[in-house]
Amino acid sequence: APRFLDLPPLLSRAAAELGEHDVLVDRLTRALAEELPLLVRDGGFIAPGYLPELDEVRTLRDESRRLIAALQQRYADETKIQNLRIRHNNVIGYHIEVSANQSDKLLQPPHAGTFIHRQTMASAMRFTTVELSTLERSIAEAADKALALELRLFADLVSEVTGRAEAISGAVRALACFDVAASQAELAVERRYCRPKVTGGTGFRIKGGRHPVVEIALAEAQAGPFVGNDCDLSEDRRLWLLTGPNMAGKSTFLRQNALIAVLAQMGGFVPAEEAEIGVVDRLFSRVGAADDLARGHSTFMVEMVETAAILNQAGPRAMVILDEIGRGTATFDGLSIAWACVEHLHETTRCRALFATHYHELTALQARLKHLACHTMRVKEWQGDIVFLHEVAPGTADRSYGIHVARLAGLPAAVVGRAQEVLEALEAGKEGRSVARLVDDLPLFSAAAARPTSVAEAAPRGPSELETAVAGLDPDAMTPREALERLYALKALLI
Repeated sequence: APRFLDLPPLLSRAAAELGEHDVLVDRLTRALAEELPLLVRDGGFIAPGYLPELDEVRTLRDESRRLIAALQQRYADETKIQNLRIRHNNVIGYHIEVSANQSDKLLQPPHAGTFIHRQTMASAMRFTTVELSTLERSIAEAADKALALELRLFADLVSEVTGRAEAISGAVRALACFDVAASQAELAVERRYCRPKVTGGTGFRIKGGRHPVVEIALAEAQAGPFVGNDCDLSEDRRLWLLTGPNMAGKSTFLRQNALIAVLAQMGGFVPAEEAEIGVVDRLFSRVGAADDLARGHSTFMVEMVETAAILNQAGPRAMVILDEIGRGTATFDGLSIAWACVEHLHETTRCRALFATHYHELTALQARLKHLACHTMRVKEWQGDIVFLHEVAPGTADRSYGIHVARLAGLPAAVVGRAQEVLEALEAGKEGRSVARLVDDLPLFSAAAARPTSVAEAAPRGPSELETAVAGLDPDAMTPREALERLYALKALLI
């Protein structure tokens, strides 16, 4: 149609498939009721007025009481018997009942031929008429007949729709195409998505990439903007080794790039400033932790099974994201497995890959594997604390900051302090002797001795260091920067 000439080729073809369906739409609009039942056998799906015969049957079915009442009033007026009643029971069905002293009026002309005697009671007599019998039969058959008529009409409508199946399928495909295109365009405008450039190579260059779900969650929680990051998996750096502390954003970075690849492959806009992506024939992901105890598979076994599937199936055009391979077993075992996996991805699979790890020893592979690039999540240390910047930068991390994360999670201060002592002893380079000394120097009794043993010892001994520091603050005289620095200093006193 002329109104679609300015559309892109894909949407022009979709528009041509829309077709004309006025005749079918008009019939379905007239035939179907506003509220449709869940099942056809329930009936009630044909609109009133569509078929007069069906309307009559429904009137008998739905308004039987009104019809019986009208017939009773007419009989009462014709016979001048005001206490004439039409009743119903399960034995003789509908019948006309009058008192015994009024029954002669129905047995004598002019009513003798109309009213047929059915039953004599002690104080009443029962009659019927051809008209009442016909109405009774009609009422009994009305429900079944109404459903039968609706089913017949339903079969006729289905037949017409089926005959137009090809045209309807084309319209459905066209509407789906327009729906996807419109939603993608709306998302691109609202969330600043870009149109990716998909090439026939194996490159993967993302500028300012973002995680689509996390970004929306941060916006809804008013928790600040999402920090975008670049990712360049060109041939000379197709394998990234990503180190950094927990909670710094490693897993988010891995997943956002995998999602960007999926969105680009489906022809959608992507959450980034720029994106140039070579064709990804398969996307493999190993993140998180799970077990399958019903089949006898531990968390580590599941991790190894999934990793094996990736390493055995991934090819040069695949994209792989691996998060913390080897963490489910002993340190040296896990490090050895992670080391071998990195080498296999680099030398054998030769695919684009993001490999996040806490094994800092793996960064030594950069000197030997020419396509390996080391990156880390940036953090800033401030007065004994750390600030996660959520930025990816070239380089390596020399620490995991696990104890800092444990403190943020709410571990008791005594546990955090003891963990720091153990870490310092282990990092001193005397693991064997340090561990033996640490075991002999369990802090249980020292912790007990630190508790006050009397009321006098438990009594306050003057203001604490924190109270003194707070008392010395003059908020009105501080600049915003000074206030922030003092706040960090006060927080450090709590540790």
